[in-house]
Amino acid sequence: MGNTLAGKDDTFGAGCTAFEEGLRAFGHWRAGGALGQRLDPNPENGEGWVVRTKQSEAGPPGHPSFAEALRFWWKLGWISFGGPAGQIAIMHKELIERRRWLGEGHFLHALNFCMLLPGPEAQQLATYLGWRLHGARGGLAAGALFVLPSAFILFGLSWLYMAGGELGWVRGMFHGLVPAVIAIVVEATARIGKKTLRSPGLWAVAVGAFVAIRVFDVPFVAIIVSAAGIGWLGGRWFARQFPVAGQAGDAGGGDGAVVLRPTPRAGWRRSFKIVAGCLLLWWLPVVAAGIWRGWDGVLFQEGVFFSKAALVTFGGAYAVLPYVAQQAVETHGWLGHAEMMAGLGLAESTPGPLIMVLQFVGFVGGWNHAGDLPPLLSATLGAAITTWVTFVPCFLFVFLGGPHVEGLRARPALAAALTGITAAVAGVIANLAVWFAWHSFRPQPGVFDFFVPVLAIAAWIAMERWKFGVIPTLAAAALIGVAWQAAGYGA
Repeated sequence: MGNTLAGKDDTFGAGCTAFEEGLRAFGHWRAGGALGQRLDPNPENGEGWVVRTKQSEAGPPGHPSFAEALRFWWKLGWISFGGPAGQIAIMHKELIERRRWLGEGHFLHALNFCMLLPGPEAQQLATYLGWRLHGARGGLAAGALFVLPSAFILFGLSWLYMAGGELGWVRGMFHGLVPAVIAIVVEATARIGKKTLRSPGLWAVAVGAFVAIRVFDVPFVAIIVSAAGIGWLGGRWFARQFPVAGQAGDAGGGDGAVVLRPTPRAGWRRSFKIVAGCLLLWWLPVVAAGIWRGWDGVLFQEGVFFSKAALVTFGGAYAVLPYVAQQAVETHGWLGHAEMMAGLGLAESTPGPLIMVLQFVGFVGGWNHAGDLPPLLSATLGAAITTWVTFVPCFLFVFLGGPHVEGLRARPALAAALTGITAAVAGVIANLAVWFAWHSFRPQPGVFDFFVPVLAIAAWIAMERWKFGVIPTLAAAALIGVAWQAAGYGA
């Protein structure tokens, strides 16, 4: 009898314990349910619980096929509005959050690398990510498709501008796109900052970078170098303030992302092939233009000038535009100040990197100095050679440096330096968002465009509250802009 009662007591106690565990699990379930989490018993010892997310439950997705990636890069080229901040935001949302083709740490690492290179960082980031997914052909496809749609659109708009066409509906469409881009950039800035700035020390670096570039106009390269130094020193002396993010590594798979193939091993033979091949492709059209049209001809001169400009575009297009404007307008006389400003406006309104304004300069220069060629043919060749020498160096830098930079992640000191750069980049992206929004709100001195902030808030609510996708948001904003222009309220 006693043993029976004791057994019942043990059973009752075990039942109470299980009931308590169930209550705790239910509380955790309610806390995590909104995040798509659930709790399962610990598989190691049966004690306690482990959190399962939707992504961890499903495991890493399968490696995307080249055709699947090709479709995405083509789509990205048509929706990459908003300058580098908006373009990076779209890639982060599509590649990291939606498709999980790369992990968060790997993406930020790639962004750090591209920020250090001359040239358009968003296009180089796409090239790098394509290269990591499918090797050289993936990098070529991603980088080229990122540029081609904007090249086609800007070519058409350049012809309309020089031929005196009416651009009212185009202005209306892009006037509507601007607020949607602002909403995308703001959302991305907050999201990247939340995931990147994990300590007061990193917040201080980000704020310092924002103030330096926004208030004191410190060169971008100086900010990145300083942030790397701060991260390196902070990693040694204040490790808790400069935590190194989990390494995505060559294999990938972090954050439930695709498991990537190992990177090719860096070596002298590989480096020589890349340098020789890219230099040959880079300069062959320039030399051919000089032989055909003369060394003093506009085509050869544009090829040489924009090749030099491609090597000094640290910090994005705005860092090199004053130099380009001075040389193209005052020294070479390829176009006038009004034409230069019109080209900048067209480039701001089209997808792709803002550095595409150089294609407009090459187009107008060829048109105005056609010689014995038809103006449209000369302008087409000028735009083509300008775009070619602007972007071919980007592939050289990414393919040459990619394997070397992947190896840096295994070194703690350099990983800490990259952590500092990541924080600074968050501040720089915030500055881009503020700059873009401020100039969109005030297109002219003394003029405040209420249409832009109102539609930007509506677009942000649509994406944040009602989970509208990027493409529907952009399409709806473009239609609203056209209607606004047709009603006579547009710019």
